[in-house]
Formats: sequence, C-alpha cells, structure tokens
Amino acid sequence: MDGVGSISMYELATAVPLQIGGVDFLYWAVIFMVLALVAAAVGAGGVAGVSMEIARIFVLIFIVLAVIALLL
Repeated sequence: MDGVGSISMYELATAVPLQIGGVDFLYWAVIFMVLALVAAAVGAGGVAGVSMEIARIFVLIFIVLAVIALLL
C-alpha cells in the first residue's frame, strides 16, 4: 500500500486546506478596530482613521465571503 502517489494517514490528517477562512478577516478587523480605539485615545487621529478604514474593509470582505458561503 506504499505505492507511488499514495498518501499516508499522517499526511492526510495534517494537511492544510488551501482556502482562506472568512473568520480570519473578522479577526483582523477586530485587531484593527482595537488599534484604532487605542490610537484615538492617545490622540493619533491619523493612525486611528487609517486603522478604522482597514477594519471596515475587512468587515466588508467578511460579509461578502459569508454571503457567498451561505449561497453555495
């Protein structure tokens, strides 16, 4: 059973899928939102604005991926 092209059970169990999960985008959106809140509290308005914009984009990507996943 160890012929050419065979995959061991260990390799099969530890395989990493080649797809990007939508939860990753939500995780990074929360990280950037927290960064924006900290930057706003410190008084760095420019960093806070950029961080909130990035967080907003990640949330939108998450929503689009969630809708696509629900439709498929």
